[in-house]
Amino acid sequence: MLSSEKRSRRRVLLKALLGLGVAGTLSACGFRLRGHVTYTFQSIAINGAEAPELTEDLRKLLDRVSGLKVMPHSKDAQVTLELKRQTDDKSVLSLTSGGRAREYSLTRVYAFRLYDKDGNEWMPSGEIEIQRTYLYDDTQRLAREIQEQRILQEMQQDAAQQILRRLQKALPPK
Repeated sequence: MLSSEKRSRRRVLLKALLGLGVAGTLSACGFRLRGHVTYTFQSIAINGAEAPELTEDLRKLLDRVSGLKVMPHSKDAQVTLELKRQTDDKSVLSLTSGGRAREYSLTRVYAFRLYDKDGNEWMPSGEIEIQRTYLYDDTQRLAREIQEQRILQEMQQDAAQQILRRLQKALPPK
C-alpha cells in the first residue's frame, strides 16, 4: 500500500506528464492560437450592392479587427472590396420512390475584387463557392424553410470569413 503522500505525488506527476504530452501533440500538428490579425492596408471600404447581407457580415467582422478602419466611401479608404456578383442555386440531389424531392443541394457563389483609389488590383479577382446539402421532408414544410434559411445564413458567414482570410494575403501593387 502506498501512503497518501506518495499517491498524491504520483497523481501530480501523471498530470504533468499528460499535460506535456498534450502540449507536445498540439505543437507537433501545427496548432497555434489565432492571435492578432494583420492586413497590409489600414482602411477599407466595401462596395457590396450585389450582396448586401454579405456586406453587413463583412463590416461586422472587420469592425472587430483592431487597427483596421471600415470607411463608408471608397474615396476615403486605402482599398475597396467590391462584391461583384452573388449567385444562388438550388438543385435536387435525390428523389423518393414516389418521385418527390428528398435531398437538395444549395450553392452560393460570391465574386469579389480588391483595388485601391487608382484602380490597381491588390489581389486577383476571386470567387468563393460554398455548397451544402440537406434532407427535405414533405410533412414538415415550415421546418424545412427555416432549415434552408439557416443553412443559407451559415453559408454567407462562411463566405465572409473566407474573404477575410484572403484579404490577409493582399499585397500592394508593384
